[in-house]
Amino acid sequence: MHLPSGHRGSFTFDPIDTRFHPFRQVRYCLLDVPICRGVVRVFPDRVLFVVVALAWLMTVVAMAQGNPQAALLKNPTAATPESLSEGKRLYLRYCASCHGANGEGGSGNDLIPAAPDLTDKEWKHGSTDGEIFSVIRNGVPPDLNMVPFGDQISDAGIWNVVNYVRSLSKKN
Repeated sequence: MHLPSGHRGSFTFDPIDTRFHPFRQVRYCLLDVPICRGVVRVFPDRVLFVVVALAWLMTVVAMAQGNPQAALLKNPTAATPESLSEGKRLYLRYCASCHGANGEGGSGNDLIPAAPDLTDKEWKHGSTDGEIFSVIRNGVPPDLNMVPFGDQISDAGIWNVVNYVRSLSKKN
């Protein structure tokens, strides 16, 4: 192989320099985008990284903003003493192990993040009754740190839990 003059037995590769390659003549750019007087060369690995990063970011932002379809659901169960009592029973059985008996959140561990406080005003996955119902029923994807309970609790039972969780909010 013949190296250009000035090289002494070692090969250094400048990805913008397309004059030579140790094996064959190659053009390394994916696109030439004219900006002002110069040309910015965009490389395929950088383009792929940016596209994947943006897709991931959009997914995370969409999940963190709640569920607009679930927000339209209306709670068919009135917050009666019977509903709150049944909701508390179900909450203590299924939810308290992560969220705490008073709903103030759990500590988490090395494998599972801390469960959120259900008594404050911050609701990362939506704060309407329908969104809370959807989270309890379907869990929180993609990691399912909040597992779905739709196969363990009836829809009527989930609405009772929603009423009970609402009753836990701090009075400010």
